[in-house]
Amino acid sequence: MSSFEKSAVKTAGFYLYKTQYFMQKGSSYMFDKRRGPFDPKKQKLLVRGGMACACVIIVIVMISVGVHMSKSSAASEITKNKSENAQDISSDTEKKDSAKSEEEKQAEAEKKKAEEEEKARQEALAKDPRSDFAVQPGKTVGTLEKTEEKIVYLTFDDGPSGNTQKILDILDQYGCKATFFVTAEWPEYKDMIKIAYDKGHTIGLHSYTHDYSQVYSSEDAFFQDLNQIGQYVKDEIGYVPCFIRFPGGSSNTVSKKYTPGIMSSLAQDVQTQGYQYYDWNGDSGDGEEHKSVDQLVKSATGLKASNIIILCHDAQAKVNTVTALPRIIEYYQAQGYTFKAIDRSSFVSHHTINN
Repeated sequence: MSSFEKSAVKTAGFYLYKTQYFMQKGSSYMFDKRRGPFDPKKQKLLVRGGMACACVIIVIVMISVGVHMSKSSAASEITKNKSENAQDISSDTEKKDSAKSEEEKQAEAEKKKAEEEEKARQEALAKDPRSDFAVQPGKTVGTLEKTEEKIVYLTFDDGPSGNTQKILDILDQYGCKATFFVTAEWPEYKDMIKIAYDKGHTIGLHSYTHDYSQVYSSEDAFFQDLNQIGQYVKDEIGYVPCFIRFPGGSSNTVSKKYTPGIMSSLAQDVQTQGYQYYDWNGDSGDGEEHKSVDQLVKSATGLKASNIIILCHDAQAKVNTVTALPRIIEYYQAQGYTFKAIDRSSFVSHHTINN
């Protein structure tokens, strides 16, 4: 029992004692002859006074005890709330610490992964400097500015095929380097990708299927096709190259038939993902059917620029391209041009996009 409760009980006992005293006094008036005749009114007053005092005392005690209990309850509730709040704060702190710990672990894992990838890249560069041609988002590829140096970039699309080896032999004969934008149309010649690469030529990506209706059916379909040919090439040279050529070039209009506006989006998206697309500012004309050798040579040699990217094809049916190639090379070499393969610093030709 608290000191307050003890005090309240003591006070109540005192007043109850007084009440009993008044009541006894009232009774004594009934039998004490020295006090004269019995006065009933005075007795009633004494009894009522005693009872009133008792009631007042009881009420006071009950109120006092109630107030004290209320204060005790409130204090207990405050203490409980403080305890719960402290627990909540502790729990929140633990959660934050846990989340922070997970974030730190994730950051460390990502850092470690990046370091391992960079180490692997440096080791690959040491073995093959051209592995730097791999797709690297955020790293610049090529320039739209021509150099003063007279350079011809021969590019061959749609191979490899049975004609690719013949073209490689001609390039070796004239000491020329070229770039091959490959497909998977003739898988039996897949090994030609590695053969061309080992000879110092650049390998670029063209399309896995070269099916316009499939490639340009959506952006997702395009990148699915691009990823397929990327892995196809990686199997041969060890990395996915960053050089690509759109089927039909970036200025094609056939894509509009399948997805209006797709070329405008793709031209931006491929560069965001670390690729660079290459069109041409010179054309042999061998993409058209039934072109004679003379026509191919005339079309390919009628160009006036310091940096020239010539479109050719090494597909299975391009026999005339093989025949015309020595004359094309001889013409430009006589004009003081050097034949180079595309690299990260090479001139980039972009057409006006029509879709």
